Amino acid sequence: MDPSLRRLYNAAYSESLYAAVKREMSLRLATPTIEFRLAETPVFFSPELSARCERTAAEILALMADPVVVARCAERIPPAFRLPTTDALPQMVAVDLALTRDAAGEIVPRLIECQGFPSLYAMTVIQGDIWAEALCTIPELRRAWSCYWGGLDRPSYLDLLRRTVVGDCDPEEVVLVDIDPATQKTRPDFVATERLLGVRSVCVTDLVQEGRRLYAPRGDGAHPSGGRRTPVRRIYNRIVFDELIATGVTPPFDYRESLDVTWVPNPNWYWIWSKATIPLLDHPAVPRAHFLSELGAWPDDLSRFVLKPLYSFAGRGVVIDVDRAVLDAIPEAARPDWLLMEKVEYAPALLTPDGQGVKVELRVLFLRPDGARDLTPATNLCRLSRAKMHGVDYNKDFDWVGSSVAMWAI
Repeated sequence: MDPSLRRLYNAAYSESLYAAVKREMSLRLATPTIEFRLAETPVFFSPELSARCERTAAEILALMADPVVVARCAERIPPAFRLPTTDALPQMVAVDLALTRDAAGEIVPRLIECQGFPSLYAMTVIQGDIWAEALCTIPELRRAWSCYWGGLDRPSYLDLLRRTVVGDCDPEEVVLVDIDPATQKTRPDFVATERLLGVRSVCVTDLVQEGRRLYAPRGDGAHPSGGRRTPVRRIYNRIVFDELIATGVTPPFDYRESLDVTWVPNPNWYWIWSKATIPLLDHPAVPRAHFLSELGAWPDDLSRFVLKPLYSFAGRGVVIDVDRAVLDAIPEAARPDWLLMEKVEYAPALLTPDGQGVKVELRVLFLRPDGARDLTPATNLCRLSRAKMHGVDYNKDFDWVGSSVAMWAI
């Protein structure tokens, strides 16, 4: 963390500044009520911490890309959701890092989760813009700010994101697909995606299949039943499979079919790079983790572990206070889909104006456009927490928590 920037910001902080940030987020994202809490502050990274987090995430990603790891995790793809082909690498990956303290008291990142699935790649641009503008209203913080890695700035980041999501297609032939996008908490990102890339969001049930082709409602407000539609060449896939399963929504296509469409990213990566990957990684920043089905006996001190379902988002199903009764209650047939993972102790690394400590989780967002060999660390988002867990639903009764972005002066 950068303590000097933190002191300057905290000294100048006001409720009016925070209100202005929230107002701008609502206006620019056309979302009067953003359904997750926006934090009162950006997270100020020192150049050293920024570089360390970028390096740690890249090292973990290199381990994840080991063909042996990929092959083992690919075995977990449910047959009903297995696409016929998988790219060598996905176009998008998120690596979640907790900010912790080592024995010397230094802030160091440790892995919490990895996802071969999109995150808020577009909303982060808007959030970064707004915080940069807000910081420049404070005379002591009037300078250039960035939330981008890899030597990127806003224009080059947007070019990379556009090449990844849209490729060589007309944006009209690219759709962001989710379940009822208008009701998703991530709708602000969908709005930002359309404004920045020209890619509209479409409910999966509004797609139409004809042979190997998929069609979507036109982007001019035409109703799906009106018959006006556009061929879909690329799908920016935002469907979370546990939600698809829980809601019982049936897509108008079979994932097992070979369709004339490019997936961004291929849904197989939802299963391959996930919490199921963690037990296979050997790195100082990766906590010990075990598939529940592979433990011959429960560890003696369960207070050192957290129990996680392999395929869920936003902290759903996570058990922080684990005991033998909780583990014994999980049927043996279900145990391959649960992970017992060493607890990571977040440092209260961000100080509020009244001296309270806030925990920080950093999501490093990678991109890989068509034709690129490697994934590039591109931007970030942060979640601030004062509760046991980082999900926004667990921090409703606190201030100085919620969605944020890591920034550094350039």
